[in-house]
This record gives sequence, C-alpha cells and structure tokens, in this order.
Amino acid sequence: MKPTDFAKALTHYLAVYLPGQRNVSTNTIKSYRDTFKLFLFYCKRNRNLSIELLSLELIDKALILGFLEWLEKDRANSISTRNQRLACIHGFYRYMQLEDPVGLLSYQKILSIPIKKTRQPTINHLTPDALKLILAQPDPSTANGRRDLVLLCVLYDTGARVQELVDLKVGDVRLDPPPILTLTGKGRKARQVPIISNTQALLKQYMDEAFSIQNGMQDHPLFFNRQRRKMTRAGISFILDKYVTLARAKSPIIPSKVTPHVIRHTKAMLLLQAGVSLIYIRDLLGHVDIATTEIYARADTEMKRKALEKAYPELVTTNLPDWQKDEALLSWLISL
Repeated sequence: MKPTDFAKALTHYLAVYLPGQRNVSTNTIKSYRDTFKLFLFYCKRNRNLSIELLSLELIDKALILGFLEWLEKDRANSISTRNQRLACIHGFYRYMQLEDPVGLLSYQKILSIPIKKTRQPTINHLTPDALKLILAQPDPSTANGRRDLVLLCVLYDTGARVQELVDLKVGDVRLDPPPILTLTGKGRKARQVPIISNTQALLKQYMDEAFSIQNGMQDHPLFFNRQRRKMTRAGISFILDKYVTLARAKSPIIPSKVTPHVIRHTKAMLLLQAGVSLIYIRDLLGHVDIATTEIYARADTEMKRKALEKAYPELVTTNLPDWQKDEALLSWLISL
C-alpha cells in the first residue's frame, strides 16, 4: 500500500524535524507522539476513518475541533490537557505551512483554533517547617537513606525540574568553590546553579561513598537505582512520597499532595519571600520569560492580601440599617 502524504509528513516531523532541526528533548517528542496517537485513535473509532487512507486533505478544522471536544467530554481531560494537545497540533501545522504551501488555507484554519482560557492554577508550596520535617525523614544510617537525603536536598536547593534531576551526571557536579551544579533543562539548555555549603558537604560525602571519579565515571548518573542505572521520574516521585507520608504521620502541616514540582515551587516562593529578585529566580529556575516567574509574585501578593484581611479589624458592622425602608433616603436616591 502506498503511504499517504499525512503518513509521510508526520513521520518526517517526529523522526527528523523535531530531533534533528529543532533539537527538542525526548520528552517533547513523546508528547507530540502521544497527541497524534490519540488523534488517530479518535479518527478510527469515532469517525470510522481508515488510518491507512488518512490524508492531509481529510484532516480539516472540523475534525480537529471534534477531536478536542472528544478529549474534554469522553476522556474527561482538563482544559490544560486539551490546550497542550492543541499546541502539539499547532506545532505540526506550522511546520506544514512551509513544507506544503498548497494546503496553506486549510492549515491556517486549523492554526486559528484558539487556546481555551483556564483558571490560573494555585501555586502549591511548602512552609519552611513542612520542608524541614520532610528532609528529616531519611535515615542517614543506611546507604539508601543517605542517597535519598542528598537527592531531596539537591532537588530543593537547585529548584530543579524532576527530569533535570534524573539527567544529572557526576561530571555536572563542581564541588570546588564556588560549588555549582550544571542542569540541562527544556530545549537542552544548560544552566549553572549554585548550591549552599550544606548541600555541598552532603554531595561530597555521597559521591565519595558512591563513586570513584576516575575510570570514566564522569558520565555516570549522579542518582541511580540498584542496577546502577539512572533513576526515573517515577522513582524520584516514589522516594519523595515515601518521606512525605512519614512526615504527614507526625504533623498535619504537610499538604495532602507533595510532588517534586511542589519542591520547585517551594524554592521559588521562599526565595521571593526572602527578597530575592525575580530576575535571579528566573535564571535559577531556567524560565525563558520573566512572565513565567511572575506567577510566584502574584501568588505571594494574594497570600499577603488574605493574611492582611484576617488581621484587619472588622470596622464595618453587620448590623446596618435597611436602606430600603428609609423613605427619605429612597426619595433622595430617586431624585438623582
């Protein structure tokens, strides 16, 4: 069977263009791949379209809108997930505008599908006391406990994304003054993040125990499992959840859900509350745009407003007279 133009274009986009020309990360490519897997599933099961015969001409704005509605209603996806899927589709059709100008009008109609507005999510973060309690749970008398303590301290001290922590190698660690970790973030952009002396000391002890810097260990994962392979995102989340559960059993100050990204939010919020510039926080977290970092400033402002409301005396009594029964006042209002 002769491959369709859609099959050729999608294969080239995922296998050649994204990794070769855009140099995007593996996780980004997986996100695009999963979006089109769902789209093909929708076309086959809900529209009775043969995947083998699916062409660029058959894919129009109405089909994409139907797919997005199916995501929300049938799969019960959130608006954020719907928007993320649409962003992947937009990326493909921006590419197709240049590759196939003949279909420009159809592609631009798909690109005109707007991103849905959604409520800004709250910034979940820990209090300093909650953070200290979680970090106090690993058992330093065991090898796994020492590794887990270093892992959690590095996660907080660097404000790293969980994938950045997974990808850390021995060669990314500089313990000589000034101590620095090199993180590789989105778009494979590297940034250097300073660490405090306590984290430096823990890292040195951990690395002396776990590694010999000679014999080609520079490319070895900094944090690894029993098979000495680098840990997965799920593995790091499991470790964090284990100690969160232990801490929650000791104090109610631990929130119901604590993820690695909550630790990242905690770092940003505590820096902001300590008076650190948003520019520095942006560079530390690896944000491309300062507008992304400003969500922490808005969240902090809202927290302060609520705290002031609680502390402010109630100057307005609830026992106010009913103005609707005051005929003189009503007459004056009507005369206006």
